[in-house]
Amino acid sequence: MIETIKSILLDYQEARLETGVPRRLRVQSVHGKATVCIGVRRSGKSTYLFQIIQHLVESGVPRQNILYLNFFDDRLHNLRQDDLGLVSEAYYALYPEKKGTETVYCFFDDIQAVSGWEPYIDRLMRTEKCEVYLTGSSARMLSKEVATQMRGRALSWEVFPFSFREFLDCRGIESEGTLSTKKRLLVQKAFEEYWVIGGFPEVVAQIPGFGQGHGIDDANLHFGTPIAMPEELRIKTHQEYFHAILFRDLVERHDIAHPKALSDLAHWLVDNTASLYSLSRLTGYLQSLGHTAPRPAVTNYVQWFEDAYFLFTVPIFDASLARRNTNPKKIYCVDHGLVSSVASGILINSGHLLENLVFTALRRLYPEIYYYKTRTGKEVDFIVPLRGRPRLLVQVCESLVEPQCRKRETAALVEAMAELRLTTAIIVTRNEEEQIAVENGTINAVPAWRFLLDTPEFAK
Repeated sequence: MIETIKSILLDYQEARLETGVPRRLRVQSVHGKATVCIGVRRSGKSTYLFQIIQHLVESGVPRQNILYLNFFDDRLHNLRQDDLGLVSEAYYALYPEKKGTETVYCFFDDIQAVSGWEPYIDRLMRTEKCEVYLTGSSARMLSKEVATQMRGRALSWEVFPFSFREFLDCRGIESEGTLSTKKRLLVQKAFEEYWVIGGFPEVVAQIPGFGQGHGIDDANLHFGTPIAMPEELRIKTHQEYFHAILFRDLVERHDIAHPKALSDLAHWLVDNTASLYSLSRLTGYLQSLGHTAPRPAVTNYVQWFEDAYFLFTVPIFDASLARRNTNPKKIYCVDHGLVSSVASGILINSGHLLENLVFTALRRLYPEIYYYKTRTGKEVDFIVPLRGRPRLLVQVCESLVEPQCRKRETAALVEAMAELRLTTAIIVTRNEEEQIAVENGTINAVPAWRFLLDTPEFAK
C-alpha cells in the first residue's frame, strides 16, 4: 500500500492543476487548525482545493511540499482507519529531509470516505510540521463528535454550487459597481440562463468544443468562453448527482435497509420544494406506498438529507424550541436547477423555483433562516436574524401585477413588520422593481437578478 500511495503522490505532483473559475469564498486558515471545506457532492470543493494549492505554488511553496490525496481514488479503496498512518509514512519516505524541518501542506479530498479519519488528522497535526486542508460532503464534519475527536483542531467552511456572481464570473460578465445599460442587459440575460441551469460548476462551465456532434451550433462556440451543457445532458447530469447523493452519501454511508423508501421520500420532497411538510405527513405518504418506515426512520432520513447538503429544512420563527419542532417545516433544495431536472413537474412551478433560488442565496450567508407567521396566520417566506442589526424579512412573489396577489403579499409583510417593529422588508420578483410605501415603513420590490447582486458576498 505504501508504494501505491507514493505513486499517487508523485502522479499528483506532476499533474496540471485544474483550478477552474476562482470562487468568491472567504475561507481562512488558522495555524494549528485543520481547514475543512464541506458541501454537497459536485459543488466544486476539489477545484477549490486546487485553487488554494495554486496560490501556494505561486507564493513560492514547492510542489514537493504539497501532499494531495483524493480518498475516492479507487487505488485507495482498501485503505482503512488503521492504515491512514501509511499516508505520512509514504510521503516522508519520498522526502525524508522535509520531516520536522519544512512545512508540508496536506490536502485530503473526500476524507469522509475513510471511517474514523479524525484521530489520524489530530495526530498528524500534533506530531508533524504541517497545515491540513480537508473536504467532505457531510455536515457531520461539523458535528460535536468531530469537534471532540479533533479536540478543537478544525474550522469548517461551507461550499455551495455557484452563486449568481460566480456564474457571471464564469461567463466573463462584470457585475461590480454601477451597471451601465449594456452591462445590465448582459446581467439580465445571464440570469435567464442561471435560472434554467442552476449553479453546479460542471453544468455551468462546460468546455467549448464538447458540443461537436451533440446538437450544439459550433458557430456559437467561442474559444475560452465556458458554455452550458445541452439540455438533455444537463438533466441527465443532475439526475446522476441525485442518485449519487442518495446511494453513496446516504444508503451506503448509513447502511439503509430500504433504499426505495429513501428514494421515494427524496422525490416527494423535491416535488414539494418550497412547501410545508410534517413528519407525520411524510410517514403517512411512505406507508401509502407500502413502505414500513416508522416515524423515527423518516426523521433520520430527513436529517441525513441535510447532512449531505442536498435538502434543507426551514422551521417557523418562534422563541419556543418545542413549537419550532412541532410546527410544519418548509423544504428547499441546494440548487434550483437540480430541482427542475429531478422533479416530476406536477407540483413544482416557477414560483417555487424562485423561492428556492432566494433561499439558497440567503443560506450561503446565514445558517439560521426561518419562515414567519403573523398572529392572524399570514405567512412571510423568510426571516433572517442578523447579529447587531434589524431582522431581514423577505417575501417571494413572481409578479405583483395582479391586485389580489399584490394585496396578499404586502399585507403579510405589513403585519410582520408591525409585530417585529421593522421599517423595511423585501419582495423578490422575477422582473419587477418598485418601492411600496406602507403605514410603518417601506417594502422594496426587486427583481431576482438584482436581489442576488445586492446580497452581500459574505455575512457581516
